Amino acid sequence: MTLYKKNKLAKVLTATARHHKQVLRTLLLGTLFTEATWVNPALARAIAAPTKPAATKPAPATPAKPEIKAETKPASPPEVEAPTVTVSAERPSNRIDRQVYDVKSDVSSTNGSAADALNNVPSVNVDPDGTVSLRGSTKVQILIDGKPSAMLQGDNRAATLAAMPGNDIESVEVINNPGAQFGNEAGGGPIINLVMRRTRQPGGFGVINANGGSAGRYNTALSGSYHEGAWGIQGGVNFRHDGRNSVGDAVRDRIDGIGAATHNTQTSSAKGLNNSSGLNAALTYNLGAKDTLGANFSYTARNNDQQSEDHYLTFNKDNALFSDYVRTTQRKGDGTSYSWGARFDHKGDISGENLKLDLRVSSSENASVSNYANVYAVKPELMSDRYNLQDNRSNVKLVDFTGDYERPHDNGLVKLGYKIADNKSEFDTGYFDINPVSNARTVNTTRTNRYSLDEGNLALYGSYQLRLNEQWGVLAGLRTEYTHIDVRQLSANIGATNHYLSYIPSFFASYKLSDDTTLRFSYAHRIRRAGANELNPFVSYRDELNASSGNPGLKPTQTDSFELAYETRVDKLDVNLRAYYRKESDSIIYRRTFLKDGVLLTTPDNGGGSHTRGLEFTVSGKLTPKFSINTSGNLLLGEQTYINAAGQDVHRPSTSLSVRGRINYQITDDDHLQLSLNTQGRTVSGEGYRQPNSTANFSYRHNITKSLNLVVNVTDIFNSNKTETQVDTDILKESSIRRYDGRLIYVGFSYRFGGVTPGGNSRPPRG
Repeated sequence: MTLYKKNKLAKVLTATARHHKQVLRTLLLGTLFTEATWVNPALARAIAAPTKPAATKPAPATPAKPEIKAETKPASPPEVEAPTVTVSAERPSNRIDRQVYDVKSDVSSTNGSAADALNNVPSVNVDPDGTVSLRGSTKVQILIDGKPSAMLQGDNRAATLAAMPGNDIESVEVINNPGAQFGNEAGGGPIINLVMRRTRQPGGFGVINANGGSAGRYNTALSGSYHEGAWGIQGGVNFRHDGRNSVGDAVRDRIDGIGAATHNTQTSSAKGLNNSSGLNAALTYNLGAKDTLGANFSYTARNNDQQSEDHYLTFNKDNALFSDYVRTTQRKGDGTSYSWGARFDHKGDISGENLKLDLRVSSSENASVSNYANVYAVKPELMSDRYNLQDNRSNVKLVDFTGDYERPHDNGLVKLGYKIADNKSEFDTGYFDINPVSNARTVNTTRTNRYSLDEGNLALYGSYQLRLNEQWGVLAGLRTEYTHIDVRQLSANIGATNHYLSYIPSFFASYKLSDDTTLRFSYAHRIRRAGANELNPFVSYRDELNASSGNPGLKPTQTDSFELAYETRVDKLDVNLRAYYRKESDSIIYRRTFLKDGVLLTTPDNGGGSHTRGLEFTVSGKLTPKFSINTSGNLLLGEQTYINAAGQDVHRPSTSLSVRGRINYQITDDDHLQLSLNTQGRTVSGEGYRQPNSTANFSYRHNITKSLNLVVNVTDIFNSNKTETQVDTDILKESSIRRYDGRLIYVGFSYRFGGVTPGGNSRPPRG
């Protein structure tokens, strides 16, 4: 080889080595600063430091390409590049305090709702009524982008999840043991955080979905984004016409020997679809390299027109029929919700130092009018009116202002923050008896009430995350909350106040056994504050056999939760095992007593506690290039303690096994099949339990072109979805079952357009 060729080869090798070293340093930096769990500032600064030039004279440097310069920019904040566990069987990369599931790649997400997306997340279940449970517990807090919203509190939650397009969700974070940065609003306990889609790619693109379903159901959604220079905007609009018809049966026996009515039956049916629409927008502006301003807004509106019929039979203690009538109900309702927010993000002088200020305001208003008409075969003695009207109105407003600061320190990360929140709720119920001859209305004072709740919360928290060595990492935190509650019975002009101080510790540890295996431990103390309706002492009418009231003296439920996780990879499969233990004291349970013959009053109370332990598993991976699986299960052993009518402690043990499985098969490059099975085990709650339930869903996607997809979803293939409950106490035995229009078929199209950068260069739209 000539000297010229040798020198030329040396120059090429030197330049290549320098380039690879730069890329390696960039990748290491990205890993350190985007994986918030294991940030090591000292090591990061050492890697980031410029490489000292060699003693020999380097070859002339080749001008860096724009792509390489872009790679060496400071890494995005951790929340932008959060590691995920893809439900579609991609490799998991859990964080120290949560599991993250990527639902956007789910085949059914195109025309499904947020409730459908949650039903694809391990150990999460959303029943047809919109009740969300996690590991069998319904005491679940749902956040949007880490913040509470009035749209997901109380009775608004089910409607919001049913109306929100699943395609708007980037990922779902399951936080069974929340750390110090999370508050205790809307139920405390475990957290499900919906991370909404955000894109920062330059240029613009959009997606439009249109779907038609069985029995006149349909939905459509349009979303898009555009980013150029310092500005970025994205948003969308959606509309959905959907709902579930249902039929039900209930049998109730009073067994305390008191009163004339001892046996009741109720047969019911309900039908009617709901309309919901929404829009959302988010705007960001980079003030410079270190400061970013952001604003967001969302609005939803919904209405429903429902018809129902209930047939009541009541028998006395001699088994003689003394009440037989049919009640028909015409119910019209509408609701609106909005939220807006503004935030300021500042990057400090050292890598990893951040300050975030975030203001969120959300509100939800609901109104419904129900017209009742009774047709009597055997008229009960106390039923004097054939026609009635009930007018319900509610308003919830939540203001939430938070500040979060984090700063790397030696081999650790310090986080400090505060929260100022105010939650105002008002409920106005009017009930009228209508004269069948004159049509005159008379206020029924026993069923009319106006009530308000004002809950203020001030919180401070701090946490310290430390990398002890290459294997060990720990995170410890403490949150302090001061809560002030003001309850007002506006109808009677009486009120009550309560306030208390809570200390909420948490601790996490992780040990890396190998490159593929990690052990994790977590502990968190949480409190569950009662909701607005649970504090209202007024007796509210539900139907002719049921009434409910709150309890202003409720204390917060105290919860201690532990978890030990083992995460590994076995051949092509990712395997996670999680053993957990949860203990509750001052549990808020629901007692049932009789107001009069056959009318049952349900009231919350602090009584007893519960112990829950279990083992959760997930197994996911690609068995072949075209065939992948995702399975999960939860074996739960629990014991619920409550106090019966005689003041005695009653212990109710329960064993439950829930299993979920999904298989994905890629028939061709353009055709994908997905089949999911979900079996929920028996769930104990207070004085009763919910029976097991199973469903199966099917999805198919065909890529007509690179931009146009055809999607077919079939939910509840075997039409088996139902809610069956049992109550067994010393004064009551009750069994009820409600079946829904489970089997629904949706056929839709998804079209992606745009994907052109501001400079005019085409690029594929984001998939």
